[in-house]
Amino acid sequence: MAIDTPAKIAILGAGPIGLEAALYARFLGYDVAIFERGEVADSVRRWGHVRMFSPFSMNRSPLGLAAIGAQNEAYRPPSDDALLTGYEWLDQYLLPLSQTDLLADHLRTRTEVVAVGKEELLKQDLPGHEDRGDWSFRILTRDREGREAIETADAVIDACGLFGQANWLGHGGMPAAGEQSLREQIEYRLPEIAGPDRSRYAGRHTLLIGAGASAATNLVALGQLAQASPGTRATWITRREGPAGTAGPIAVIAGDRLPQRAQLAGEANRLAGDPSSGIAYWPATVVERIGRENAAGSFHVELSGRHAGVYAFDEILANVGFRPDHRLYEELQIHECYATQGPMKLAAALAGQTAAGQVSASQTSADCLDQTGHGPATLLNPEPNFYILGTKSYGRKSNFLFSVGLQQIRDVFTIIGDRASLDLYATAPNLRP
Repeated sequence: MAIDTPAKIAILGAGPIGLEAALYARFLGYDVAIFERGEVADSVRRWGHVRMFSPFSMNRSPLGLAAIGAQNEAYRPPSDDALLTGYEWLDQYLLPLSQTDLLADHLRTRTEVVAVGKEELLKQDLPGHEDRGDWSFRILTRDREGREAIETADAVIDACGLFGQANWLGHGGMPAAGEQSLREQIEYRLPEIAGPDRSRYAGRHTLLIGAGASAATNLVALGQLAQASPGTRATWITRREGPAGTAGPIAVIAGDRLPQRAQLAGEANRLAGDPSSGIAYWPATVVERIGRENAAGSFHVELSGRHAGVYAFDEILANVGFRPDHRLYEELQIHECYATQGPMKLAAALAGQTAAGQVSASQTSADCLDQTGHGPATLLNPEPNFYILGTKSYGRKSNFLFSVGLQQIRDVFTIIGDRASLDLYATAPNLRP
């Protein structure tokens, strides 16, 4: 639904896509308020020690470079082929972007968005009707001191990501028995095993769960630690057998265009098959129950499947993925996919679903580089002027790319600005803030 400048757009999340969406809006003359419950790019900080697979050319926008360059003539961005760590991306691009005059005064860090609703309208009022767009959004916020306030906006872009909502590690995606009470003692992300978190894993036995890139990253770090610190061990379990033709659980993409990703998959699979590595790989095995007498004691883990039994582990790394938190917009009319919890229209496009309910071959690739944008129409919700962008828009699918997020931003502003040909990224070199 078109909105004229200088309308106010609320951006939920000051991560990479939130910052880029706010920048796009500011260049077009919209007022923005960027709400972030932590610090700028908070999720990036949590995996900042990890080197990215994709080059810098895929992780910046021409608009972002133009804004930073206009702010600081001495700024020199990384080379387009540079493979940055998360911390390097933060320091050399995301933070400078957030500190430009276009965005700095619009950032509200340490401000949590508790809920988003509509003025005067309940969820059930005017179902699916465009007239809901005539009422402003009401946004309940809470600052670091716990003070709550109401903000209003003409449009809302939810780009708050997934990194705060880890999946459960039990059967069928449910919590394992005992997991909920131990949630804060289980690590679901990417600790810095070779750095500040070394003492937590050195000389100890870790249970690693998962079959994706995060699990592979942690596994390789544990394998390196095992070589340097005697007594370090890891047991790696996955729900299913590894892909056909591989020595371990990580899928290997033929002719991978991202060499770092290929190297990680190869090394993780090698460690899984090497009895001398300190790594035991147990496929077709699932956690049933977890117990722990105290925070300093061992976890007692009951496993089912091929390696059924009760085992003791010093630490648990559960790299089982993340899910969207839809509590923010429970009072809005959002149509979610029953399988992924992503917005329904985009979820159908990502599945390659045709009008006949068939799945197109173009959407079956295992390579995230094959992902593309799917057009403005897939970003529409029954709730006018509310958009979900970034990793959260993919729901539980894990193959989102920053470059796809930029396409989403371009597409959503063709709707907001009511100009199908609008593309600031194409004209960025000629723009001045």
